[in-house]
Amino acid sequence: MNYKIAVIKGDGIGPEIVEASMKVLDKIGEKYNHTFDYTEVLAGGAAIDACDTPLPQKTVDICKASDAVLLGALGGPKWDNLPGDKRPEAGLLGIRKALGLFANLRPAMLFEELRDASPLKSEIIGDGLDVLVVRELTGDVYFGEKKKDGDFGASDLMNYTRPEVERIARVAFDSAKKRGGKVTSVDKANVLETSRFWRSVVLEIAKEYPDVELDHLYVDNAAMQLVINPHQFDVILTGNLFGDILSDEASMLTGSIGMLPSASLGEGKFGMYEPIHGSAPDIAGQDKANPIATVLSVAMMLRYSLGLSDEADNIEEAVKKTLAQGYRTGDIAGDNSNVVGCVEMGERIISSL
Repeated sequence: MNYKIAVIKGDGIGPEIVEASMKVLDKIGEKYNHTFDYTEVLAGGAAIDACDTPLPQKTVDICKASDAVLLGALGGPKWDNLPGDKRPEAGLLGIRKALGLFANLRPAMLFEELRDASPLKSEIIGDGLDVLVVRELTGDVYFGEKKKDGDFGASDLMNYTRPEVERIARVAFDSAKKRGGKVTSVDKANVLETSRFWRSVVLEIAKEYPDVELDHLYVDNAAMQLVINPHQFDVILTGNLFGDILSDEASMLTGSIGMLPSASLGEGKFGMYEPIHGSAPDIAGQDKANPIATVLSVAMMLRYSLGLSDEADNIEEAVKKTLAQGYRTGDIAGDNSNVVGCVEMGERIISSL
């Protein structure tokens, strides 16, 4: 079977982690008799430098004509002084919107081999951590009207429509049915009208899922509870802003932000797959990056967009095997002396397939 993959290597460490992950994907193709045709396109800082825009129309067109999109990381200090709509991050927001990707799935799972890398005490970790953050991607303050009144002040409008909340809520409840059967909806309903509306719609959708438990937490309490008792969570449902923050917190509970993959999905099987971390320009080009989050994002791509569950399982097991053999990149090394670079980590995972 042949699959068309649009590849956005991006900025900073993006090219390194994507190239390592593509090699893993090629090995999977060789093993299971698939071929993956890659078309590299630009977005973010690289696109600004080459095309004077963070999201060329050609990129959108090629992504839409592909089976899935693999993305590295966008942004960096080089472009920090550009206007908001010209920054690399505008390219990321724009492509999510253009491709209709409204649901971001961010699994935070602690590998037993990285138990010591977690900042949590062993008694809190217990028998492991497994939380899925379902983050809405195309609404909230990131897409609301923005105003700036000179040096006097500025505003960003936080807003959600009923269809936006309904569709992301269903993604969360459907996910919970396949997992532990519980959804925790996170908002700030004691202060924000947008959150009160969010909560009311989620309560309505919950009636369609009588077999799924639902509770609600304010975002500040949710952030605290993730550290105190992460085992109370199965699926966390939340908006764009709160989800961005909470998923980063959840990632650190697993040992490193370099370990967490993500899938951005729409109504069908098409999706964009990327690590949740940034472009880490301070280590770019030094072979220090951790490619595991991107490799695991490839596994999610195989499972969600291409329907290749056995191949996805193979990659995830290979990552576990490689970690069990003691190989670590610097961000997860701890006291482990068997530290390898981005390239070798990818090669070790390939050898474990």
